[in-house]
Amino acid sequence: MASKKRSSFVRTMVQVATAALVAFTARASLADHYKVPSGSMEPTVHVGDRIVVSKAAYGLRLPLTDTYLVRYAAPQRGDVVVIEPPDDDAKHAMDDGMLGSVLLKRVVAVEGDLVEVKDGRVHIDGREIPEARISLDAGGGPDLAPVRVPRGKVLLLGDNRGNSRDGRIFGFVDGEHVLGRAVSVVARDGHLSMLPL
Repeated sequence: MASKKRSSFVRTMVQVATAALVAFTARASLADHYKVPSGSMEPTVHVGDRIVVSKAAYGLRLPLTDTYLVRYAAPQRGDVVVIEPPDDDAKHAMDDGMLGSVLLKRVVAVEGDLVEVKDGRVHIDGREIPEARISLDAGGGPDLAPVRVPRGKVLLLGDNRGNSRDGRIFGFVDGEHVLGRAVSVVARDGHLSMLPL
């Protein structure tokens, strides 16, 4: 009888461990959620919003690594993405777009683009790019002189241009280091919502 109970307990523990491993792998490789701590992406994303991030938007990675098993897309202009902090200052900027241990920013330029930022507005190849969801209430933040985006890199900015520590400070980010694409705000002001990003 004791042997049957022990066997049943072991089987239950293996099932629980397997379920936990599947859930952990899914969260690490497929999708995750974050609570937004700052206003660096306002008006698109508000302080306290809960967002869902597709970690499989650009490919499938080995869990807990930067290694792609399959890569089928690259970040595009306009995508709202999460990245690991690219430098030590960004790691300590917990009040500037940090979602736990990642940053939330918008891709404004991709490899090959000749990009310039003047008064918070993005210019690609000499033409201003219309952006519906930015705020210049706190000014435009630092300018960026015209520069060509290197191969495999992206330029990330916060939508709240005068209140965002972003690519104008920490430089271009390797597209391989983009962890996923934010797809929607699922809760705002304590209420469920499905606001696409």
